[in-house]
Amino acid sequence: MCLSQEHIHKQKAHIMENYHLILSVFLILSLKLLFGKKHIKYNLAPSPTRPLPVIGHLHLLKLPLHRTFLSLSQSLGGAPIFSLRLGNKLAYVISSYSIVEECFTKNDVVLANRPKFLISKHVEYNYTSMVSAPYGDHWRNLRRLGAIEIFSSHRLNSFLSIRKDEIRHLILRLSKNSRQEFVKVEMRTLFVDFILNNVMRMVAGKRFYGDGTENDDDARCVRQLIADVVSSAGAGNAADYFPILCWVTDYEKRVKNVAFRFDVFLQGLVDEKRAGKEKGNTMIDRLLSLQETQPDYYTDVVIKGIIVVMILAGTDTLTGTLEWAISNLLNHPEILKKAKTEIDTNVGLDRLIDEPDIINLPYLQNIMSETLRLYPAAPTLLPHVASKDCMVAGYDVPRGTMLLVNVWAMHRDPYIWEEPEKFKPERFEKTGADQKLIPFGIGRRACPGSGLAQRLVKLALGSLVQCFEWERVGKENVDMKEGSMMHQATPMQAMCKARPIVHNILGASF
Repeated sequence: MCLSQEHIHKQKAHIMENYHLILSVFLILSLKLLFGKKHIKYNLAPSPTRPLPVIGHLHLLKLPLHRTFLSLSQSLGGAPIFSLRLGNKLAYVISSYSIVEECFTKNDVVLANRPKFLISKHVEYNYTSMVSAPYGDHWRNLRRLGAIEIFSSHRLNSFLSIRKDEIRHLILRLSKNSRQEFVKVEMRTLFVDFILNNVMRMVAGKRFYGDGTENDDDARCVRQLIADVVSSAGAGNAADYFPILCWVTDYEKRVKNVAFRFDVFLQGLVDEKRAGKEKGNTMIDRLLSLQETQPDYYTDVVIKGIIVVMILAGTDTLTGTLEWAISNLLNHPEILKKAKTEIDTNVGLDRLIDEPDIINLPYLQNIMSETLRLYPAAPTLLPHVASKDCMVAGYDVPRGTMLLVNVWAMHRDPYIWEEPEKFKPERFEKTGADQKLIPFGIGRRACPGSGLAQRLVKLALGSLVQCFEWERVGKENVDMKEGSMMHQATPMQAMCKARPIVHNILGASF
């Protein structure tokens, strides 16, 4: 069919109209590039190399990140602050205590935001949890809730019986086969069960592992959920800087999958408590009572966001800390002997160590401080984002810049710590030595659960030293190499034998 001349003219006019529209858009974008904010000349911190086109410095991010960042800093002559271009985002990495102080005193509010990573979007309910929420009214409400209802001294004291009971379960599991002789044990699984039971009993009033009645499928499910989230977290995933990669990789699909599975598990905990006839003392019970008075705010999503942070932030980090602590004591038997003598002298051999005893056990506290110095659970802390332009250490920090604190490198700075690579708890006998120890962060977005973490880990470590003799599996030192995350690359194994005190503590159950 032939087209009429009038139709042809209309088509030509339409083409010309589109052409002029495209040309106008092109001119506007060109003018924006020429005269827009992009041409503001910022005085940025130095970079290790020139960024590559499009990807910037992403090719430099090798795991573990804290070691890579230290290497990049050393390539710049030990620069305490440097910048990286990650895709179209700018990041600053800091490894100086004085600069960190400046960030989280002078610029604490400006740097109180979090980056919008895919893992936070899907697992933490669209950035609404205490960890991932942007700085503002919602975050302040969650922080206030945490300070009063979850991490206050009164609340932590109310859960002391849980901590003591779970320690007794841990001692019982370790002592079953070690009454007469040393036996080999793999500690990581025991610590995971111990920490998870503590967290789950506080959150939902139920233990999952270690008493012979647990549902193996549920136990494996929860462990796998945590492992899947932890493996997907961090600041080094390229898909967070190039959204287009979500179309060509399955990263976001995998994150959505684990988020869905986690949500089903969490919703089950909430529904089970809601259907219960009696009110308990768990965190979910308290949150559901708040939901009754303020249903528009304390939705199931808010409640699940609080629970997911408790589970994720508590289990993996504390498990790793306990494993590092025992490994260091095995590699330094003289330190282990000194800790045991301190406990035997101040606590005795007829009762189990209790939380009020910790204040009278300074060497045990020093061992924990030294463990957190050398092996901080979050070696680069959680990232911050600048909400507006500011200055740090004389450099411009443009709005949207991500800030990473390499606390692992700071804790090993030879200008601050004598013999920084050595495990020396005695260093904390000096007054003020722990002032530059920041394993839980600093400023208004520091970890709110540090009090619970320290109570639980110190009590557990003291109990293990008090109740068992410990030796290495062989003559060689325990391998202290870390994996991609801040865990030992190889799960730690040890030889343990129950001391006579265990019989006094456990009685007939022993």
